[in-house]
Formats: sequence, structure tokens, C-alpha cells
Amino acid sequence: MRDAAEKLEATFLAEMLKSAGFWKTSETFGGGAGEDQFASFLVQAQAEQMVKAGGIGLAEQIFNALKGDSNGSS
Repeated sequence: MRDAAEKLEATFLAEMLKSAGFWKTSETFGGGAGEDQFASFLVQAQAEQMVKAGGIGLAEQIFNALKGDSNGSS
């Protein structure tokens, strides 16, 4: 369950990064369709690293909700 909660947090963070414009390419590698397509993989990898570094606490809250812990402690 914790793994699923962490994946959900990473997906949420990736969407937040995209909304903030982090997915937009600056033609660093020459631009083009390929760079645009692979930019989403970079954003997802960044979000996953954020979760591994502690994230924003969303995964813990989701995990506690899934296991039925009403007071939020583990």
C-alpha cells in the first residue's frame, strides 16, 4: 500500500510541476517533437525523486487512509 501511495504522490507532484511549467522545453537539446515527448519522462523522474527525498507528506496521508488509521500516526 505504501508503494501505491508513493506512486500517487509522485503522479500528483508531476502534474503540479507540469502546471508550473517545468515540462516546457527551452530547446536545450535542439528542441523538436522528441524533446517535447521525453520532457514528461523527466518531470515524472523528478517527481519520483522528490517523493524519495520526503515529498510533501501526501503519500503518508494516503497510506494512513488506506490502512484505516484515523489519527494519522504510523
